[in-house]
Amino acid sequence: MAPELSTFEARRKANVVNNAKLLKDSAEVAAKMRRATAPPQKPAASKKRKPAEPAPRTRVMPTRQSARLAGGGADKNGVEVKLEDIPTELKPPQPKRMRTSGDLQLSNLQVEGQRWSDTSALASFVQGAQPGVRTFTEEDIKDTSDTKLKDLRKEMSDLKLYEGWVPNDIKITPERVYALTFHPIQDKPIVLAGDKKGTLGFFDASQEAPAQPDEDDEDVDIPLPQISAFEVHNRTISSIKVPIFDPNSVITSSYDSSIRCLDLQSQVSSQIWQPDDDDIDMGISCIDISPEAKDMIIFSTLEGGLGRVDRRSKGKAEMWSLSDNKIGGFSLHPLLPHLVATASLDRTLKIWDLRMIKGKGELRHPSLLGEHQSRLSVSHASWSRGGYVATSSYDDTVKIYDMSDATKWKPGEDLSDKKMKPAQVIPHNNQSGRWVTILKPQWQINPADGVEKFAIANMNRFVDIYDRAGKQLAQLDGEGITAVPAVAEFHPTLNWVGAGTASGKLCLWM
Repeated sequence: MAPELSTFEARRKANVVNNAKLLKDSAEVAAKMRRATAPPQKPAASKKRKPAEPAPRTRVMPTRQSARLAGGGADKNGVEVKLEDIPTELKPPQPKRMRTSGDLQLSNLQVEGQRWSDTSALASFVQGAQPGVRTFTEEDIKDTSDTKLKDLRKEMSDLKLYEGWVPNDIKITPERVYALTFHPIQDKPIVLAGDKKGTLGFFDASQEAPAQPDEDDEDVDIPLPQISAFEVHNRTISSIKVPIFDPNSVITSSYDSSIRCLDLQSQVSSQIWQPDDDDIDMGISCIDISPEAKDMIIFSTLEGGLGRVDRRSKGKAEMWSLSDNKIGGFSLHPLLPHLVATASLDRTLKIWDLRMIKGKGELRHPSLLGEHQSRLSVSHASWSRGGYVATSSYDDTVKIYDMSDATKWKPGEDLSDKKMKPAQVIPHNNQSGRWVTILKPQWQINPADGVEKFAIANMNRFVDIYDRAGKQLAQLDGEGITAVPAVAEFHPTLNWVGAGTASGKLCLWM
């Protein structure tokens, strides 16, 4: 007779039986899963057959689908087991789709297939500067058939970068240059520049430059140039004017809503205008001065307004609302200062006549003579002495409008769409981006050589010179230019060109 099991031994024996049963059940479930997830067997390689005659196309009916290929199977009792019937916790884990990181080049990510192989939809967005890559070369000068134009191109291309100091040593302002001009004096080149923080800098290029060290002398300290700088505003200086008829006055405008005049003799900066209420923020984007009405200053605002203030009126200004968008720049006709050309964020160039003011109260405004709309916003409008208007816009063009018959216009003249159509459209990369000051064309005010021409920066770190017919005269460059000389302007009469960069450096050609 077998000995009687103790309670512990009886419980242990029952556990062994239960565990064996669980293992058996688990093995059966695992076998079913293997059958459910097993990859389909590859068909045996068939012998090569001779190609048969192509049969006529017939409608293909849907074929029956194998339950095994669909992920199903059957157990030994013939009961079908589908993959979706297996509990989630017993299903094999699916591989996780990993997140991509870092920079990805689209050319390496293109989806296969002819349907997705076309990239022309993105072609118009491919823009950008190519530093040092010229768009106007000596070959263009050699190929010029017009003798007069060829001589002019040679003359302008002979302008050389100032050799006293390299541009990186001529830091005319502490911050990014937003406005630049020459003093009209012809005895020596004096450049004035205004920066982002409201500093006004002066550089006299006639100062004695240090002797250049030998190439073998590596540790020679070259003294920096003498530059004067004054904080005349507390925000960006948007425009600087030194009237030819009043060379002792430097008139500046700023985003701080003020216009000031610096007297070079007394060295006192006086306020010409600001809003009556100190709480009103009316950033000034541009100013211009009439050579006829010497005390009259016209200014534009970031809110789309145009104002007129008399320096003798103790701060009283007449204001007109011309646009719901920012007026980025404007200019007066040098010989007909009642004509105003404005460039706006609303993508238009507009011509106004100050001789005829229409409307009442807040609706008063100068007479609108005509307008032309570009595809994208227009940054600036500059009027030449001969009546040509040059604009730059974000559609990557510089446009020239022929307004040379403006002397015949009557007050309130209605300019036709044909008249407002640009005479020349020059392809030009104007995508200055966030860190480069907006590119603006600036005509030479009163050229001594009689050739009307304007300067505009090139994003490839040059300065381009064009005439009124849209012909490029030169592309100024030089060693040591490490940034885009974005704010470019001529001396009023002489063929000197100055340009400021985003780091406050000055490039000067003479």
